[in-house]
Amino acid sequence: MQYRRFGRTELAMPVFSCGGMRYQHKWQDVSPKQIPADSQANLEATIRRSLDVGINHIETARGYGTSEMQLGQILPTLPREKLIVQTKISPVADAKAFRRTFDQSLSYLKLDHVDLLGLHGINTPELLDFCIRPGGCLDVVRALQRQGKVRFVGFSTHGPTDVIEQTIATNQFDYINLHWYYINQTNWSAIEAAARHDMGVFIISPSEKGGMLFKPPQRLVNLCAPLSPIVFNDLFCLSHPQVHTLSIGAANPQDFDEHLKTLAYLDYASDVLPPILERLEQAAIDRLGADWMQTWHIGLPTLAETPGGLNIPVMLWLRNLALAYDMVDYAKMRYNLLGQGGHWFPGANGDRVADLNLQPCLAQSPHADKIPQLLAETHALLGGQKIQRLSRQ
Repeated sequence: MQYRRFGRTELAMPVFSCGGMRYQHKWQDVSPKQIPADSQANLEATIRRSLDVGINHIETARGYGTSEMQLGQILPTLPREKLIVQTKISPVADAKAFRRTFDQSLSYLKLDHVDLLGLHGINTPELLDFCIRPGGCLDVVRALQRQGKVRFVGFSTHGPTDVIEQTIATNQFDYINLHWYYINQTNWSAIEAAARHDMGVFIISPSEKGGMLFKPPQRLVNLCAPLSPIVFNDLFCLSHPQVHTLSIGAANPQDFDEHLKTLAYLDYASDVLPPILERLEQAAIDRLGADWMQTWHIGLPTLAETPGGLNIPVMLWLRNLALAYDMVDYAKMRYNLLGQGGHWFPGANGDRVADLNLQPCLAQSPHADKIPQLLAETHALLGGQKIQRLSRQ
């Protein structure tokens, strides 16, 4: 395993983290007696495999159902000084309720402190305000730090880049969990801002949200060769020194294996990546055209500016992936979450696009005339049964 300084926390962070949202029994709390023995055994085997390969950062959240409760059966049996334990709690208007939720998390984990506490899902200005206003959630965290129950505080986000950068600019957080990977590099300016504040940078879900890379289309496999799509994406992310760790949301002990192959390439990324990046770029141009690939994102409206709340940038981005790389399954999964994801994945899909006048909001786009038709085609290609967020399934 390789380790990187996790920003101003000074923690030696493994370049891979053990994310805790896929090995738990349920997305809802249940009595410990209801957790099957085989589920608990799988979680414990996953944690032991993680530690065996040098991944000592164990990451979970109060919102991950039985994850904390099940981790509490194994974490107290392990050498505490060798672990970096992180949980996350969503900010709420009532700071006392936030404190009660933290106490519940710590009780489930059966620890006397967590190394990292993330404010989970600062996705909107209102949620940021819940954190930073006087008497808000951050004041609770500071009290917890004084009591020795929390070492460092960070935040996770699925929000727009401007909200992420506003949160970073408060200089109240030691680290950030955010989305950034090859197929979606929108948040790079936020990562640069985090680096200026000497924050740790943790990439969320590089294989699932980064393209369902554990079951890639053959076209993507061919374009990423000689690396697998998982190893390519891991190497792409870690080739940037501003990035410190990638989450492996392991469902079983074997889920680490493909990611670990990346370690052999870290010192040679500048040799290995360029030909793959060139192939990927050319493949998109071949199918969608150079002008489109260079300009499709220019002048697109925000959700607030768009009739019907259509998320036009996301819809066109998913269309690009489906057509350029045959990533249809991934694009369908994300597309049909639109309208169901709340502030975690906001905006509507194109089921009503034919009824909307989009020309005024597209006035700044060089592709204004054709985008309405492209959105209709995207809905025909990707539309289907609505999908709920995992935590609601």
